[in-house]
Amino acid sequence: MSSETTAQTSRVLVEQLKRSQIYRDYEQAFRDTTGLPFRLRAVEAFDLTHRGDPNENPFCALMSTSNQSCSACLMLQKRVEEEARLEPKTLKCFAGMCDSAVPVRVGENLIAFLQTGQVLLHKPSAAQFARTTREILKFGAAVDLKKLEEAYFQSRVLTAKQYEAIVRLLEIFAQHLASLSNQLSVREANAEAPSINRARAFITERHADDLSLGDVAKAVNMSAFYFCKMFKQATGVTFTEYLARVRVEKVKNLMLNPHKRISEAAFEAGFQSLSQFNRVFRKIAGEAPTIYRERLHAVAV
Repeated sequence: MSSETTAQTSRVLVEQLKRSQIYRDYEQAFRDTTGLPFRLRAVEAFDLTHRGDPNENPFCALMSTSNQSCSACLMLQKRVEEEARLEPKTLKCFAGMCDSAVPVRVGENLIAFLQTGQVLLHKPSAAQFARTTREILKFGAAVDLKKLEEAYFQSRVLTAKQYEAIVRLLEIFAQHLASLSNQLSVREANAEAPSINRARAFITERHADDLSLGDVAKAVNMSAFYFCKMFKQATGVTFTEYLARVRVEKVKNLMLNPHKRISEAAFEAGFQSLSQFNRVFRKIAGEAPTIYRERLHAVAV
């Protein structure tokens, strides 16, 4: 998949996730509890992450009004995202502000970032602001240094431990969004041909069987070759990957029952062997089924 296609897919998915109730509830709770900015950001977005956020740091807001300092912020933002493609990353800007990005991944695919920051992990000092001022003057940025100083000393300050806990909260939420993204990909049916809708319904109904592409193609009166092409075009994934996602979602639902063994759930969902199931589940969910179940019931407790 090209980077342009990946970015477009990410933008569409981010908009869908933002409309979900779980996202809106978490966003509000995060802002109210931490007082920090918060954003779900598409891959390869080019605007300043927290510009206009209700919790935007006043210092950062002033810095963004200058093209030169704005450029420095964009460069840091790009670095954070490049280094956070596989795991959460926190970097400091020249002014000592921390910015963090947490990847939202569905299996091997990066779909978005959760981001927060614009926070100091130490009390602001005159010496630090003096160093910051020298850097700003090097940029040639036209800003009111008096206002900038006042805003700098109003910056939110957290301990390293407090901030680590906040980033951990974003990691947990990223896992929930990854699961929701997978469900959206399974359920999405925007302006599809009736044959593709019938194919989806057939797969949902018969996913526990030893189902083949030929079986589904026959059910919707299409040749296997043409169905394969049309299904990939409509859903963005192959028949095999789509069936695997449906089965993984079924396993997740079955594992809500703490007495249901993972092996039982796998076979009930249609997987033919445990080795196949473990491989597919890890690829789609991004973790082993045993770890997913432990985390699921730990949250429930």
